[in-house]
Amino acid sequence: MTAHQDKPLFGTLLTAMVTPFKDDGSVDLAATEALAVRLVEQGCDGLVVGGTTGEYSTMTDDEHFAVFSTVRDAVGDRVALVAGAGSNDTQHTMHLSATAQKAGMDGLLIVTPYYNKPTQAGVVAHFETVADAVELPIMLYDIPGRTGIPLSVDTLLRLADHPKIVAVKDAKADLAAGMRVIAETDLLYYSGDDGLTLPWMSIGAVGLVGVTTHVDTPRFRRLIDAVNADNLQEALQIAHELEPVVRATMTHVPGAVAAKQILNWQSVLPNHRVRLPYVDATDAELAAIKAELESSVVADSLTF
Repeated sequence: MTAHQDKPLFGTLLTAMVTPFKDDGSVDLAATEALAVRLVEQGCDGLVVGGTTGEYSTMTDDEHFAVFSTVRDAVGDRVALVAGAGSNDTQHTMHLSATAQKAGMDGLLIVTPYYNKPTQAGVVAHFETVADAVELPIMLYDIPGRTGIPLSVDTLLRLADHPKIVAVKDAKADLAAGMRVIAETDLLYYSGDDGLTLPWMSIGAVGLVGVTTHVDTPRFRRLIDAVNADNLQEALQIAHELEPVVRATMTHVPGAVAAKQILNWQSVLPNHRVRLPYVDATDAELAAIKAELESSVVADSLTF
């Protein structure tokens, strides 16, 4: 095990950063830099760069390198930087991983191969092949809602034996399966569902890789710190305060779309531009998001 529970390798509060785009659709590196600095200053001790929320699947390899490098230069070594380097192509995953290492990333977030729907044996071979080829530690990303297949308990137990595979971002909400893996391995577990941070940490997860954390970073920092201080009542109160914010960000449109829109309302981003196949929220979706935010703890930060 390369990190202890009190100081996990990748931190405890990681935001899966959006990738800001200019009005013409090109990557906005200045806005990317400013966002990374803001997230760190407000309480993140780790960042995921170029993950699902970063719209990595619509970006070129050159754009990935530029974003990785920009964030590295912006925050230095103050926090752990984890690069989204996954793909459904094992060779391309290794290429993106090498790009991330060249840019100075500290770790890799590698998603289960999507679309291809390999067997669990194929999944194991994919991850082990990548892990054998890279120098950086790996966080597995288990999100069957997007990939079409979950990582089984047996697969996770087997992958835990690889020295480069050190963590899991769980977005399948199977706490019973996760608790078994936490109990039987040294894998560092992270909630991949913003609204399940408290339940996950109650059974041994070390923190959160979140999207709503863009919107209220300090309150998520307090939530995680309260759990680690064994202050359940405070943690529960904060989780309840965050619930409508999580709902607004994560339930009406894809997280990247909502997060960019809300960050624009908070005057953090100059626009809310996304790339196809994402599209802007409809008027009805915007109305639903606004209704939940207007009565939430972040209402005062918004200008509609």
